Amino acid sequence: MLEAALLPTPLVDCTDEAFARAGVELRLKRDDLLHPTVPGNKWRKLAPNLAAAMERGHTRLLTFGGAYSTHLRAVAAAAGALGLESVGLVRGEELADRPRNWSLRAAEAAGMRLEFLTRAAYREATGRAEGEDGAADPLRRWGPCLVLPEGGSNALAAVGAAAIPAELPDLGERDVVCCPVGTGGTLAGIAAGLPAGARALGVAVLRGGEGYLEEEVARLHRAAYGRGFDNWRIDHGHHGGGYGKVPAELAGFAERFERRHGVPLERRYVAKLLAALADLAAAGAFPRGTRLTAVVTGLPDPE
Repeated sequence: MLEAALLPTPLVDCTDEAFARAGVELRLKRDDLLHPTVPGNKWRKLAPNLAAAMERGHTRLLTFGGAYSTHLRAVAAAAGALGLESVGLVRGEELADRPRNWSLRAAEAAGMRLEFLTRAAYREATGRAEGEDGAADPLRRWGPCLVLPEGGSNALAAVGAAAIPAELPDLGERDVVCCPVGTGGTLAGIAAGLPAGARALGVAVLRGGEGYLEEEVARLHRAAYGRGFDNWRIDHGHHGGGYGKVPAELAGFAERFERRHGVPLERRYVAKLLAALADLAAAGAFPRGTRLTAVVTGLPDPE
């Protein structure tokens, strides 16, 4: 049985001098506290997909991720709790014979079966994973299953993430709801769920995503809602050197923020988001009186 989620997640005012000097308010939407094993945006994106899997009678979930994928761990935990099988196709066949890192150990401990693919085979499999009938060999090999895309971002995931703005009271023209962007599902949902006047800002955590990520968010909007939205944008200037990169300056920012506010920061996504917002506020990117709501999408790594 999947443990109940904490909903709505806490909304915490965060008085911070760097933002106050710019005349900007900051508050934190603590989605990192949502669920102990399927935290943050992973739960919001997975919940409607899990409901669909159960409704359709699926007994197996198949998905994709890298060596430290939070998504793989979340799918493994959720599937195991619901009595479903789970398969994770992992990028990098060289990892098959190496000792498992803490992340892959956790996925296997929750019952996930891992298959390690070459990068070429991984690209082919993820490129064809558009539903239950993907044609790539690794998908055929595992038989009937519900295929979840890398990062869990599909139309149902966007609808799940759209619940975030509904938990934020009194949103209006001075509000910007912000999140990190890896695959675009959370940003797509937030933008779709906003009332008139409020805006969404995503901070890309991967390098070279200009254009591609915007196309992904627009695609998710069309798939989930049949139309586009014009109340969002993505900042591409604060990826820290690329996906998974945590330069010393970013690590220092995160440590100082944690000391000031007592909030543990996941480094690859959440710290990049908050550092970006601090930089943008200092540069005058937000009009005075703006209220920023930063969605804390996940937990720090245990190692």
